[in-house]
Amino acid sequence: MSSFMLAIDQGTTSTRAVIYDVAGKTISSGQTEHRQIFAQPGWVEHDASEIWSNTREVVGMALAKANLTRHNIAAVGITNQRETTVLWDKRTGQALGPAIVWQDTRTQDFVEKHTADGFAIAMKDISGLRLNTYFSVSKLAWLLDNVPKARALAEAGHAAFGTIDSWILWNMTGGADGGVHATDVTNASRTGLMDIYSCTWSAELCNELDIPLSVLPEIKPSSGHFGVCHADQLLRDTPITGILGDQQAATFGQAVFEPGAAKNTYGTGCFFNFVTGETPVVSTEGLLTTVAYQLEGQRPVYGLEGSVAVAGSLVQWLRDNLGIISSSSEVEALAESVPDNGGVFFVPAFSGLYAPYWRPEARGAIQGLTRFATKAHLARAAIESTAFQVHDVVACVSAEKLSDGGALKELRVDGGMAVNNALMQFQADILGIDVIRPQNVETTSLGAAFAAGLAVGFWEDLDALRSLWSEERRFTPSMDEDTRKSYLGQWNRAVGNTVGWLDPLT
Repeated sequence: MSSFMLAIDQGTTSTRAVIYDVAGKTISSGQTEHRQIFAQPGWVEHDASEIWSNTREVVGMALAKANLTRHNIAAVGITNQRETTVLWDKRTGQALGPAIVWQDTRTQDFVEKHTADGFAIAMKDISGLRLNTYFSVSKLAWLLDNVPKARALAEAGHAAFGTIDSWILWNMTGGADGGVHATDVTNASRTGLMDIYSCTWSAELCNELDIPLSVLPEIKPSSGHFGVCHADQLLRDTPITGILGDQQAATFGQAVFEPGAAKNTYGTGCFFNFVTGETPVVSTEGLLTTVAYQLEGQRPVYGLEGSVAVAGSLVQWLRDNLGIISSSSEVEALAESVPDNGGVFFVPAFSGLYAPYWRPEARGAIQGLTRFATKAHLARAAIESTAFQVHDVVACVSAEKLSDGGALKELRVDGGMAVNNALMQFQADILGIDVIRPQNVETTSLGAAFAAGLAVGFWEDLDALRSLWSEERRFTPSMDEDTRKSYLGQWNRAVGNTVGWLDPLT
């Protein structure tokens, strides 16, 4: 009997498979990390074949731990690191080069060139996105122009482009043996090539960059039929019925469906998502217009997003590069061993600053250091930097011209760092609103399962999903307004000192 859902969560640092029951409870999971490849300064790559191999492995791990087979799985949902770009040969199934990760900044020259020639304006008007190294469009253009034979294969109709969801879907459904080349509307909305209004690929943008439309996957709703697992898969004949980019999946898993609701995910980066409804809202404040989700047969639901490049990865940096902690879990206790940050502020602009600043030339800085500062103050400043960055994007929503004013009453949170009580309390203090942590903070995989389950009737409707969400802890602001203003004033000064770092000296 098919009593369970299986979600594949392919993230920036690892791949997981999670099995859920009808109550939305985790039955089992498998997880494995993949390599982070830094070939040159600013370059971040993954091996697409390693990711696919890991995907197969973690599916087997999850099934084995639960003592289940494919016959117990009703459907599969996929969620993925967004913007990361793969180009492969459809005839052989081999990637034509490394996957270029969303954090990669090698395409800054492309951004500057097409900002000067006006393409950036057209891209924002059509796709809702800013021209930035973050999005897939510049990465795809780089692969076509720099990987031997890539453009020739693309023009001959033999190459396929995809974000990681497309790569996994294609392989799961047969790969070179008839694999489905598709994506969902949320991932397509992060490429910079999709018309945000029609949810179709923009011929105008593709023509401007000489990108053959034939390399692009079919765009489908987030919840609906994508294909069935191939005969050589453990899950053979199991339908794949849900795909969402990771942040949209987390939004869906948090049951954030209505306009005015919001969540923030604390992962490698930090991602604030605010639902706006069935009409796209073009941001005037540095946020991104994106698709939140689309159910089969219904109109897409849109949102605004504030993307922060460095959050959990900053804790990893403290561990791996500075060695002041031996595991990421130690950072909370170390930070709480001092009463405050000792005047230390950390702006982690390792890849420039994302929303709402969009300053690629900024670089990270630790400011306010004195002989009094210790590694505990540095750990506290690192944690607080995440909360400050979230404040900056949340503040933008209130400044947008929204019909309801955009003022948040509460913020739902999830992701690995959401278990850090010190961070969550400081987040509530600096925002001045309640921060709510759910029972299940790993909502990304849950959202993918929800989307897949809706499509096959495993769950009836959105109300059924709302009933599965439950609060674990609520963090209420306790900081006085003068202290909050002082903190924010110092943070803003610190951010100002990091911009322009790579600009020529005069």
